[in-house]
Amino acid sequence: MSRFLRIVRVDESTFTDALHEFVTDPSAARNQRDVILELNEMMPDVVDILESMVLDGTEDRQDIADLVTYIFNADPRTNETQPVL
Repeated sequence: MSRFLRIVRVDESTFTDALHEFVTDPSAARNQRDVILELNEMMPDVVDILESMVLDGTEDRQDIADLVTYIFNADPRTNETQPVL
């Protein structure tokens, strides 16, 4: 990742909703959701985190929202969340 540019465009609310639906879906078919198929290609570590959330029984949407905020707003060098511009 560039030290100078970080260009990411994501609808965090829609993304959070899709991840929340995955985490709270009790069926094995959740693994075939479009969002998971895309994440498996682009960000497989996030899928691992989501699967852990499934095992932990996470149901609170805010927990997912916090993860999404971290993913798209954390400074990769410090892991500190940066303000969204």
